[in-house]
Amino acid sequence: MTNFKDKSFYELSHDELFDVFKLRVDVFVVEQNCPYHEIDEVDRVPSTRHILLIGSDRLQAYARCYSKENGAAAIGRVLISAEQRGSGIAYKLMENALACCNAHFPNRPIEISAQTYLQPFYEKLGFKAVSEAYLEDGIEHIDMLLRL
Repeated sequence: MTNFKDKSFYELSHDELFDVFKLRVDVFVVEQNCPYHEIDEVDRVPSTRHILLIGSDRLQAYARCYSKENGAAAIGRVLISAEQRGSGIAYKLMENALACCNAHFPNRPIEISAQTYLQPFYEKLGFKAVSEAYLEDGIEHIDMLLRL
């Protein structure tokens, strides 16, 4: 159940890519009722990494790790499928995403834009708030940073 994959866009199979895009749209656009361009150019930048957990032939958890123009690494599009929420895999997903950032973008601070209700979760992982709360697509977020 904890067999995470770390792949570039071009290493993803067609089925994996479809499952990633479908679950991201299901969660971020439909479930959260945020009509926006969920799929973007960051997805296919060669250095962007896609972290996937597939269990029972279904995508269970996902995050993407990428390099920002300011030189920092970033983790985004963090999600857990509805049926896996509360199972504890969110910490495992983030541990894998942090390891990915450290491997592919070493010695860089790691930024996230977190929904404010998840701030305590990210603080347990070492992230610190670096902004006030703001609305992004109608949902309250806060910028957080982890310095290694």
